[in-house]
Amino acid sequence: MKKLLAYKITLIGVVLGAIGGYLYYYYIGCATGNCGITSKPLNSTLYGALMIGLVGNLFEKKETKTE
Repeated sequence: MKKLLAYKITLIGVVLGAIGGYLYYYYIGCATGNCGITSKPLNSTLYGALMIGLVGNLFEKKETKTE
């Protein structure tokens, strides 16, 4: 559990990205159904979670080992 809390900014980013991805599908989406990412809600949600999770990971503080 402690390891999971170490990545809280990334996890918050994943949750917000998933919500944002679904909202993008719901409000904007793809009218023709030919769009790879926004044609299905699952694809859009996972893509949003991945992208914003990666951005959130940029702001995590990394522990450095000193010798």
